[in-house]
Amino acid sequence: MILAFECDAENVAMCAPEDVSVLFEFPPLFPDSEMFYWVTRTHVLIMLAAFLAVALMYFGLRKRRLVPGKFQIVAESAFNFVDQGIAKDVIGKGGERYTPYLLSIFLFILFGNLFEVTPLINFPITSRMAIPAFLALVTWFIFVIAGIAKQGFGYFGHLLWPPGVPVALKPLVGIIEFISTIFVRPFSLAVRLFANLVAGHVMLSLLLGTAGVFIWGFIQGELAFGKALTGGAWFVLGVGIYVFEILVAVLQAYIFTLLSAVYIQTSVHPEH
Repeated sequence: MILAFECDAENVAMCAPEDVSVLFEFPPLFPDSEMFYWVTRTHVLIMLAAFLAVALMYFGLRKRRLVPGKFQIVAESAFNFVDQGIAKDVIGKGGERYTPYLLSIFLFILFGNLFEVTPLINFPITSRMAIPAFLALVTWFIFVIAGIAKQGFGYFGHLLWPPGVPVALKPLVGIIEFISTIFVRPFSLAVRLFANLVAGHVMLSLLLGTAGVFIWGFIQGELAFGKALTGGAWFVLGVGIYVFEILVAVLQAYIFTLLSAVYIQTSVHPEH
C-alpha cells in the first residue's frame, strides 16, 4: 500500500495513521446513545453469527417433512455431521449428550469464520482473540467438569499419576500431563483458531487492498503501467487465497469442534 507519514491526499493513495492501534479498533456504532454507546461492529457480528446458527437449526428442523426441502437437508446434514461424525465417533458411549454444545460451537465458529469472505463484511469475528479464548475456556470447563463427574476428584490424581508410567518417572510425567491438560489445551485451542483466521484476513486485506490501490492509481494516471501489472497479479493471487480461505473457514470450525470432542473423550473415557 502507498503510505505517507505526512498525509497528502492529493498525491498519495493512503495515509499512515497517527496511532497504529486504530487499525485494530472499531468505533462505536451509536456513540451518542447512553444505552448502546459500547456496541461496535464486532458485537453486531457476534450476535449475527449466533442468530444464523440458531435460525438454521430452528427453521430447518421446525417442520420436518418426509421429503425434506433444501433448508431441512442443510440443517439435518449439519446435525448428523456433528452428532455422528464427531460426538459419537470421537467421544463414544454417551457422546450424544455433548452434541448440542459441539453443534453450537461448530455452527457459531463456521458462520463467524465465513464472515471473512462475505462481501461488505470481510471480517472474521474469530480473528479477535477474546472469542476463541472464551470458547476454549468453555470447552475446558466442560471437559474438566465431565472428568470430575466421571472419576470424582480422582480425575486430577489420574492426571498427576498416569497409569502405566514407571514410578521413577511418574512425578515428571504427571506434572507435564497436568500442565498440558489444564493450561496448554485451552491456550493452544484458542491460538490455533485465532492465528489461522488472522493470517488469512491479513493476507486478503493486503493483496486485494494493494491490488485495488495500484489498479485505481493507474486508471487515475497517478501510477505507472508496471504498478498496474503488479496490482493485477496480486489481485489474481488474492482471489486464489479468497477461495482457499473458504476451505480454511470450514476446516478450522471442524478442527476446533473435533479437538473439543477429543478433550471431552479423554475425561469421560480415561481408559482409552
